[in-house]
Amino acid sequence: MRFAFSLLQVFFALLMLASAGGKLLDMRGFYGIVETYQMVPSAIIPLSAWMLTLFELLLGFALLEKRIAATASLALVPLHLFYLAGLSQALLRGLSLPNCGCFGVYWGRPLTGYTLIEDIVLLILAFALCKWLRSGSTSPSVTR
Repeated sequence: MRFAFSLLQVFFALLMLASAGGKLLDMRGFYGIVETYQMVPSAIIPLSAWMLTLFELLLGFALLEKRIAATASLALVPLHLFYLAGLSQALLRGLSLPNCGCFGVYWGRPLTGYTLIEDIVLLILAFALCKWLRSGSTSPSVTR
């Protein structure tokens, strides 16, 4: 079981790093994706896009660092709840998003109900990882 959670920890770290990396390749393009969700005023789209991207980047590195991985994992659940809220509101409002923005401009795919299901699964896995890492001495470690 420890090995499975260690893999899950690495998976989430790589997911966060890939997500941030994809966005960093074209931040101006990512501004456009953020705009399609119609969740924030136009004036703060660049700030919002940068904050999300840098948060993902820092979280990815933090999940790989043994001393702070358990604390960092606490951010996975609210982050995925935020993603779920954004995806849900877009789908409920009938917005047609050709790119969900999960990995920025270059690794784009349309926002669909399947995207929502994926994020629900990721939310459940994030909660499980957080619970496991926060359990104390049984915490798996990625680095020494």
